Amino acid sequence: MGRAADLWNAHRDLADACLEHPFVQGIGSGALARDSFVFYVEQDAFFLASFARAYALAFAKAPDTSTMVEIRALLDGVFEELELHRGYAQRWGASLEPEPSAATSAYTDFLLRVAWSEPVASIMAAMTPCMRLYAHLGTRLAEDGRPDSPYHEWVDTYADPEFDALAARMEAVLDTHDDGSRTLDRHYRTAMAREYDFFDQAVRG
Repeated sequence: MGRAADLWNAHRDLADACLEHPFVQGIGSGALARDSFVFYVEQDAFFLASFARAYALAFAKAPDTSTMVEIRALLDGVFEELELHRGYAQRWGASLEPEPSAATSAYTDFLLRVAWSEPVASIMAAMTPCMRLYAHLGTRLAEDGRPDSPYHEWVDTYADPEFDALAARMEAVLDTHDDGSRTLDRHYRTAMAREYDFFDQAVRG
C-alpha cells in the first residue's frame, strides 16, 4: 500500500464517525431538515472556493510537469462540483457567497495555511481526506438505494466511479511526493476532524 492508503486506514475512525453522523445519515435517508442542507450547501460553496485556491498553490509548487497535469485535472473537478451547487442554489434558494461559519473558517484557514507555506506532499495530505471521505460516504449511502431522498443527487455525485477516480488520482499524487514525514499524518487527521466539524455544524446551527 502507498502512503495515502496507510493514512486512510490509520484515521478510519473519523471516517466512520462522519458516516454515522446524523447529517450524513439524514442525507441518505432523506430525513435531514432542508434548512440544514441549504446551510451546508452555502458553506460548502465557500469551502470549495478555498479548496480550488489550495489546488492552485499546489500547482504552482509542483516540481514536474506530470504533477501539474494531475493537479489541473483535480482542479477542474472542483469546478464541476460547484456546478452541482449552482443547481442547488437555483432550486433551494442557497447563497453561493455566504459568510463563512467558525467551523468552515477553521477548515479553510488550515488548508490555505498549509498550501501557502508547505510543499506538495503536505498540501495533498491536507486535501486528500476530503476527496476520499466523500467518495466513501457516497458509496456507502448508495448501498441503501433511496432514490426518493430529496438529496439523492448528492449521493449519486459522490458515489459515481468518476469521483472515486479523482480521489485515486489525488492519492497517487500524495504517494508520488510522499516524503515520509509525520507532518503528513498530522495534516491528514486534522482535515478529517475538520470534515466532521463541517457536517456537525449543519445540524447544530
